[in-house]
Amino acid sequence: MKSKSLIYVALAAFLLSSAQQLSAAHAQENASAYPSRPITMVVPFAPGGGTDMLARMIARRLESVWNKSVVIENKPGSGGIVGAMAVTRAPADGYTLFLGSGTNLAVNVSLYKKLAYDPVKDFQPLALVAGTPFVLVVNPSVPVKSVREFIDYAKARPGQLSYATSGPGVPHHLFVELLSSMTDLKMTMVPYKGSLPALNDVAAGHVPLMMVDIGPALGAIQGGSVRALGVSTSQRFPTISEVPPIGETVAGFDAAGWFMVAAPTGLPPSIATKLHAELDKFLNDASTSDEIVRSGFQPLQNKSLPDLQKFVVSEIARWTDVVKKAGVEGAF
Repeated sequence: MKSKSLIYVALAAFLLSSAQQLSAAHAQENASAYPSRPITMVVPFAPGGGTDMLARMIARRLESVWNKSVVIENKPGSGGIVGAMAVTRAPADGYTLFLGSGTNLAVNVSLYKKLAYDPVKDFQPLALVAGTPFVLVVNPSVPVKSVREFIDYAKARPGQLSYATSGPGVPHHLFVELLSSMTDLKMTMVPYKGSLPALNDVAAGHVPLMMVDIGPALGAIQGGSVRALGVSTSQRFPTISEVPPIGETVAGFDAAGWFMVAAPTGLPPSIATKLHAELDKFLNDASTSDEIVRSGFQPLQNKSLPDLQKFVVSEIARWTDVVKKAGVEGAF
C-alpha cells in the first residue's frame, strides 16, 4: 500500500514537472511568435493631447520593428477610468496595451471613493516612457503677465475665475488645486474630455486659464493665442526656456506627470520581457530623447520590470499625500 502511495506521489510530481515544462515551452513559443497580428494601444484621453502624442510615437517604433500595425484607440472619460477599465477587461496576451499616466495608475486610488480597478493588481507595467511638465496659461485678455500678478488677480476675485481641465483627477485639475491650496485661491473647475478641447476654449476666451502639458500647448503659446505664466517643475523647460518655474514665486511648488506603457495583469513573462526590452531599446535611443523633448516631454530613465511595479506603489503613496493636501481626497 505504501509503495502504491509512493508511486502516485512520484507520478503526480512527474506530471506537474511535465506540465510546467510544457507551459514554459508554450510561453517561449508565444514570445518568439509575438506579435503575429495587430496590437491595440488604448489611450485614456482624447486625440490631440499629450498622451495621444506619446502613444503615436511609441506605435511608430513598434510598427517599424515588428512590421505589425499598432492601432491607437482613444477611450476618454472620467479622468482616464474608462480607458483603464477597457484594458483590465482585455485578454492578457500582449495584444492590448495601455499608455497609462500617473492619473490612472497612481492618483485615482485616493481621488475616487470606489475605484473599479486596482492599479497594482490589474496592470503589468512594461516601460516608464516620459515625464510631462505642465505650464500655467491664460487667455491674453486676462491682464496678468506673471505668476505673482495672476495670484494677486485671482485673490481679488474669489470664486469668480474658472479653469479648464481634461477631467477630474488629472494633473490639469490637481496641479491647479495644489497651487490654489498653497496660495489660498478659490477657483471653479470646468471639465472637458481632453486637454486639446480645453485648451481651445482657453484660447477662445470661453475659460480664462488652465494648467496644461507643454506638448499640446506649444503651438498656442508660440502663436500667442494663450500666454504662458509659469512651468510646473522646478527647472525651466528647453522649448519655452523664457517661462520661469511657478516655484520661483510659490516656494515648494514642483509637480510633473508621467506616462507608462502597461498591459493587463497575467501577461506571459516571456512576452512582458520582450515588450520591455524593445521599449527600453527605443527609450535609450538618442533620437527618441530628442523627439520626446521637442514634443514637450522629459525623457525618463526606464526601470526593470520589478522596479516599475515598485515605482507605481511609491507614486500611489506620494500622490495620496498631494491629494490630501489639495483637499480633494475621495472627492468623486
